[in-house]
Amino acid sequence: MKSTWKVYVLVLITFLVGTSNYVISGILDRIAEALGTSVAAAGQLITVYSLAYAIGTPIFMALTAKMDRRQLLLYSLGFFILANLLTFLGSGFGFFLTARIITALGAGVVTVNALSLAAKIAPPGKQASAIANVTMGLTASLIIGVPLGRMVASAFGWKAVFLAIAIVGVIGMFVISAVFPRIQGDKPVRLIKQFALLKKPPVLIALAITFFWLGGYSLAYTYISPFLLEVSHLNESLISAALLAFGIASLIGSKVGGYSADQRGIRFTLVSGMVLHVISLILLSFVSQSVMAIFAILILWSVAAWSSAPAQQFNLVTLVPESSSIMLSLNSSMMQLAMAAGAGIGGLIVEQTSLASLTWFGILGVLIAIIAVFVLSAMSSRSSAAQSAN
Repeated sequence: MKSTWKVYVLVLITFLVGTSNYVISGILDRIAEALGTSVAAAGQLITVYSLAYAIGTPIFMALTAKMDRRQLLLYSLGFFILANLLTFLGSGFGFFLTARIITALGAGVVTVNALSLAAKIAPPGKQASAIANVTMGLTASLIIGVPLGRMVASAFGWKAVFLAIAIVGVIGMFVISAVFPRIQGDKPVRLIKQFALLKKPPVLIALAITFFWLGGYSLAYTYISPFLLEVSHLNESLISAALLAFGIASLIGSKVGGYSADQRGIRFTLVSGMVLHVISLILLSFVSQSVMAIFAILILWSVAAWSSAPAQQFNLVTLVPESSSIMLSLNSSMMQLAMAAGAGIGGLIVEQTSLASLTWFGILGVLIAIIAVFVLSAMSSRSSAAQSAN
């Protein structure tokens, strides 16, 4: 099998991981109903998943750094498949919560290892493209996996989604075992070295941008299905279409953000995207009944929110270029922590106030992120001026 097709196998694997992660938001109302719990309580499944992913991934990657990459991918993928089977077979909120923790631990190692393998098996000069393709698997899960999961849940029940993920995952394991070569592990990077960067104020501010931007996004997106049903008054038949439109717009947003960061700069891209993010959440709070208006606002929201992702990654890489891989690793964990915080705080807001108020708290998070962008920019300007003076 040519290296190109091997990369596509890795794309499929990250697609499965992303679908297992994001699909919870798309079927949250159904999960809550089946488990006999509130939507707010069901939303904590995302909190627990994200926390386990954020904390467990760097630890497991550090512990398994020397392991053969193909072997590690097979083990972690098997772990991930087992967790999805447990989700399908088990019953009760506590059991499902445990299964989500196991899923997160496997998913984190699978994702990081898939990206690493893509770079190692790609032909010289095409490593970056291979990594970008594997990353697209995660984006595709938002575009295709979430609305498809909603349709499968409507037709066969929500647990069928996780059975399907497990079955396709098993096929992926057989292909990887048959065609992927054994690849030596990497030199371990001690966790203490990874966290040493957190002592630098600019790094903390930069990671705060990720936390508040994505936390504000997660606050609203985690409860998107019940929000559209109860607040925007979309009927069940339109939810899958709305999620599909949102997913496609996220891909467009990522492309726009990358182009804008190259052409107009990081600060312009981050601030403009987040301002549109805020505007879209405000509009979403006031518009109901009009299907066309709701779809248009969802598209604007997704484009605006996801335009920040490539700009923020570029921001972190350029901030500490000699430790770019560690910065991206820290950012990945911060993204999961932000998702956990957004889902957790969102659950409290739903219980204490209402679904309709979620967007306003999400706006607050994004506004704090905008302030952090300007603070980091000012710090960078002062640093550059000091270096010029010396």
